[in-house]
Amino acid sequence: MGTMIAIDGVPRDDRSGAHSPQARPKLAVDRITTFTDEDLLGLCEATDAAIIDGGGFGWVSPPGRQVIESYFRGLLMVPEREIYVGRVDGVIVGSTQLVRPSRNNEAQAMAATITQAFVAPYARRLGLARMLALRVEERARGMGYQVLNLDVRETHTGAIALYEGLGYIRWGTHPAYARIGGQMIAGAFYYKLLQRKS
Repeated sequence: MGTMIAIDGVPRDDRSGAHSPQARPKLAVDRITTFTDEDLLGLCEATDAAIIDGGGFGWVSPPGRQVIESYFRGLLMVPEREIYVGRVDGVIVGSTQLVRPSRNNEAQAMAATITQAFVAPYARRLGLARMLALRVEERARGMGYQVLNLDVRETHTGAIALYEGLGYIRWGTHPAYARIGGQMIAGAFYYKLLQRKS
């Protein structure tokens, strides 16, 4: 077996001269119930990058590492929330949350919510946002929820295309959903029926 060498910056097998296959990044989605230092670092960096890029995480400008770290650590203590993370080659580059209704909300006990979904700009267009959304859907469906709700800024056209492509139905618009740079931004509200009729 030949060794790998670089010719003009392109890896080649020294025996055959052929290009080596480009390694595709390994994508994964999993639920976080505790943080390692490495995972928390990756999540904080991805959150910072998404906020700077206008990613709709809620903050308009990065609040600092300590605030973001405290936020995510605090989420682990909220019984109605589950945190899911997207990884590229093992490194966290995005996240979303599944929010279950509180126990005293009997009237809406059939509906859960996707919230705080983002992927860092350096890890977009790999299919990770779709994987995160589908994983949360699968979890909600498995728990018996009949409806999944979400909302998104109208400026996030990529997220809107993703959710509409996954069958979410837009039911309304809030004209004063968010305030960014002194301007009011509209928000779009969606739902999806999870349980198939038999």
